[in-house]
Amino acid sequence: MRNNIIRKLSTAAAGGVLLTLALTGCGSGSLSGDEAESSPSAAENSGGAELQKVVVGVLSIAPSSAMQYGIDEGIFEEHGLDVELQTGTGGAAMLPAVSTGSMNFAVGNPLSVMVAKDKGLDMKIVSGYSNSKAEGNDINGVVVRKDSGIASFADLEGKTTSVNAVNTQGDLTIMESASLAGADPKGIKFNEMPFPDMEAQLELGNTDAVWLPEPFLSRALANPENVLVGYPNQEAVPGMPTMVTFTSGNYAQENPEIVTAFQDAVTETLEQAEANTNDVRAILPAFMGMDIAVAEKMNMEEFDGNLRSDELSSMGELMLKYEFVAKEPDIAAMTVK
Repeated sequence: MRNNIIRKLSTAAAGGVLLTLALTGCGSGSLSGDEAESSPSAAENSGGAELQKVVVGVLSIAPSSAMQYGIDEGIFEEHGLDVELQTGTGGAAMLPAVSTGSMNFAVGNPLSVMVAKDKGLDMKIVSGYSNSKAEGNDINGVVVRKDSGIASFADLEGKTTSVNAVNTQGDLTIMESASLAGADPKGIKFNEMPFPDMEAQLELGNTDAVWLPEPFLSRALANPENVLVGYPNQEAVPGMPTMVTFTSGNYAQENPEIVTAFQDAVTETLEQAEANTNDVRAILPAFMGMDIAVAEKMNMEEFDGNLRSDELSSMGELMLKYEFVAKEPDIAAMTVK
C-alpha cells in the first residue's frame, strides 16, 4: 500500500515540476538519495564543533535562494546543522524522497503536502517559508490580451486559462476568484502549459488567459498589449503560503532535537532574508542562473518562518470544495509542535 501511494505521488508531480523547469531551464542535484543514505552523520567545522548533517530538498526557484542565504550567513551552522541542499524536480516529487529518508527535510508548496497526507503519506509541516502578498503587487497573476474582452475573473467562464499544472494553487485560486465574482468556476477550461511558452501562446490566440508567477508576470505586463486581470491568491486566500518546510512523521518522531534546531534555523534565516532582500537577490544569478537585471527587479515573496495556519486552513477548505482532497486537511495534526 505504501509503495502504491509513493508511486501515485511521484506520478502526480505536475504540481511543481513545470514550475522548476520554467524558472531555470536546468537543474542540479539528485533525488537518488545516494549522497544522503548515509546521513544524518556528524561533520566537523573549522572550530572542531560537531555539526549534524541534514539533507534538504529544494526547488530551483527564486524563494529557495533564502536557504542558500542562511547557509552562507552561517545561521544553520550556529544551530548545529551542516545543510546539504539537493535540487528536486518538483514539490510532489520530493515527497517520496522525504518519506523514504533520502531527504531529511524539503521546501515545497503546502498544497502538495496536504494532498500527500490525504492519500495516506505521513508528512509533517515543520515551519512556514514564503507567502504571497496580501495586498499590492503579488507574486503571481492572471494575464490576458488587452483586446480579449476579459476584464474580471468572472469573464473567464467559458474561456481557456493556462496553468503550469492542474489541481495546483493556480487553478484552485482562479476557480475561487471566479466564484467570488459570480461566475461558475466549473465553466473555466484549464489547460497545462510551461510558463516560458505562455506569453507567446497568449499572443497567438491559443489560450485566452495565462497564470504567471514572477519573473514571467512582470515580463508579460511590460508588453502594453497585455493586461492584468487580477491576483487570484489575494482574492481566494490573501497572504496565502506558497511554500513550507516539511519532513516525514517518522523522522520527526525519531529526531525531535534535529527538527527543532532546523525549525529555529529556518525561522532565523527567513527573518534575516526578509530584512535583507537585496542580499538574497544577489544570490540568484549563481543559485539558479538568473540574469542579474531580472534578479534585481523581480518581485519577491514574503519570507516568514512562522506558519500561517489560518490561511492554510482556508486553503484546505477550498481544496475540499473543489475536490482536490477527500476530506478537509487537519493543519494542526500535520504540524510539528
